[in-house]
Amino acid sequence: MGRLAVILGSNALGPGGEEIAAAAADQGAAIVQRHRSPEGTFVLPHQIEHETSLRPLLEQGCDRVLGIGSVGSLRPDELGVGALVCPDDFIALNLGDSIFGDARAHSAPGFAAGWRQEVIAAWGESGQAPRDGGVYWQARGPRFETPAEIRLMAAHADVVGMTIATECVVAGELGLDYAALCVVDNLANGLGEGEVSTAAMEADRLVNAERLREGLAAVLPRLGAVGR
Repeated sequence: MGRLAVILGSNALGPGGEEIAAAAADQGAAIVQRHRSPEGTFVLPHQIEHETSLRPLLEQGCDRVLGIGSVGSLRPDELGVGALVCPDDFIALNLGDSIFGDARAHSAPGFAAGWRQEVIAAWGESGQAPRDGGVYWQARGPRFETPAEIRLMAAHADVVGMTIATECVVAGELGLDYAALCVVDNLANGLGEGEVSTAAMEADRLVNAERLREGLAAVLPRLGAVGR
């Protein structure tokens, strides 16, 4: 088996983010900073060039990807801030991303079932068992969703984010097994007290950052980050 790649999201760019990246790199995993350009600037979700980010992983000997994503919860009673979710399906109706320009784009994408179970089992052994399954709704971003949009999404999905579905599609087209670990950094707009704010999200991400760092340090050796 080849090398593991870990794709880090916006929860790795704030306070404590460098420690999260270091925890993954120390285990020999290939690291991709989803929202960071080669020049070090922030890249908005809808501007990420996923193929550009993922294709080099093939040259690094990677065959599987763990995508870490920051999400808003659509289930405040079940998935509060700090909850971990390993989704098994997604909704991305307004997106049509593909690396192909021919009939190969007519694919049936999805998370790699066997790899998902490995991730869930390893994380569970670390003492931070994620929820097994759930639907991820990908919004285009970069703005937050309105309360009305959230009510629509909540009828069909469990968490909302802006990147994981597209990343899953592109990874699969490149031949990379893909699973996601979603970290709830906020309750979706209209489901918590007051409006969603970047400042409140950053405060919650700071709390979650330490937990994510510890989790990666414990989980990646179990997943065989440098191959097995």
